[in-house]
Amino acid sequence: MSFTSRRTALAVFAAAALGLGGGVAASAVPAASAAPSAPEAAALQASPGELWKRTELYFGTTKPGGGELTDAEFTAFTDKAVTPRFPDGFTELTGRGQWRGSDGVISREKSKVIVVVYPFTDRDANREIEEIRTDYKKAFAQESVLRTDSVEKVSF
Repeated sequence: MSFTSRRTALAVFAAAALGLGGGVAASAVPAASAAPSAPEAAALQASPGELWKRTELYFGTTKPGGGELTDAEFTAFTDKAVTPRFPDGFTELTGRGQWRGSDGVISREKSKVIVVVYPFTDRDANREIEEIRTDYKKAFAQESVLRTDSVEKVSF
């Protein structure tokens, strides 16, 4: 896929995700029962599109010692750390969540999620994603940035 096609595809994905509300959902259905039925599998094969990688990064916004990262601070971070690595586009979502830190304390906080889809041929994506995670943890003294990866069938 050419650079221009990749840029267009990512921009369209970002716009579509934002237009649809960009919701992220987790399924409580066990993986064994999540397999598509024969009619669903046939429909999936018949649907247009190609397989791409999808990565979601979950950023906590609570600062050590108190306070919360502002939207302006997160935008400055994405301008510096995300956009140069994925100039073709990404989707940013805002939510609330909780997690248990290494100290055993449960924290509830505002969170930001960055969603990036990219072709399997993008050999730099994994390194760039790991650099984003490292940059965020260092810049805002965070213990972790959750990463999830999946394969999606995309069509534009």
